[in-house]
Amino acid sequence: MTVATTSEGAATPGRPLRWLRIATTAVSDLMHNSIALIGLAIAALAMVLFARDDLRAATEEHVLAFLLARQEERTDPTAFVPDQLAAERATAAHPSELPRDQANVALWLSRKYRVAPEPLSVLVAEAFHIGEKIQLDPTLILAVMAIESRFNPFAQSSYGAQGLMQVLTRVHTDKYEDFGGKLAAFDPVTNLRVGVQVLRDCIRRAGSVEGGLRLYVGAVTVDGSDYVNKVMGEHLRLRDVALGKRPIAPARTANHAAPPKNSQPALVPAQFDAPTDESAHATPAAAPGELGA
Repeated sequence: MTVATTSEGAATPGRPLRWLRIATTAVSDLMHNSIALIGLAIAALAMVLFARDDLRAATEEHVLAFLLARQEERTDPTAFVPDQLAAERATAAHPSELPRDQANVALWLSRKYRVAPEPLSVLVAEAFHIGEKIQLDPTLILAVMAIESRFNPFAQSSYGAQGLMQVLTRVHTDKYEDFGGKLAAFDPVTNLRVGVQVLRDCIRRAGSVEGGLRLYVGAVTVDGSDYVNKVMGEHLRLRDVALGKRPIAPARTANHAAPPKNSQPALVPAQFDAPTDESAHATPAAAPGELGA
């Protein structure tokens, strides 16, 4: 430690320590005085605001605006509340989770119709499940779905046929009652189930698959051959795909040939009779090709 010697020869503390104590005391006094001044200023401001209603109202308005602005800065307007159950509500599954034949069908349909394989996997699995229960070939169900809507669950024809299977909702309202009402027509799995009910009833009434398809599409004033040929052709291709075979490309027949000039198409919506409650008519407006089939 540095010390200084007085004229009498006694040792005293060094000057640096003395100046440090002085500086510390000064800073402490200054802080106390500053706090006191701030307190006095706040007290004076409070007295002024208490006495002046207009100043108090203006101050409150400015403070509130400041706090709201800070809150908006911290809140992301594009942020959403996390929903961990969203994936469970999605109509989707991985094709790898399906049996081989179903996975083959789902991936083939995905490539052909440019639809994601995950939602198609759910529809394929449901079609196979229902088909086994009611003894109806699942590839026929999927073929009807492909021709009717190209797997668009929100498709709607000009006559009001809706969803994957293009069921005429206003005619088959009763079939949607067990699923919560008519809006269930836009739930893919529900629409599939209702459409299969209609298709099964049509086949039973007609006594054959081909006849059932004619009833399904509402071919009353025409024979519906073009629609039947398209569905049956897709049905056979899907059966080959399920078996791991290469599907046969559709052949050009008289029904698929380009019509002569000034001739009418084989099937147009105007040729279908209006549906009635007694009809099994599921898709009066979904003439083959109308929805891109």
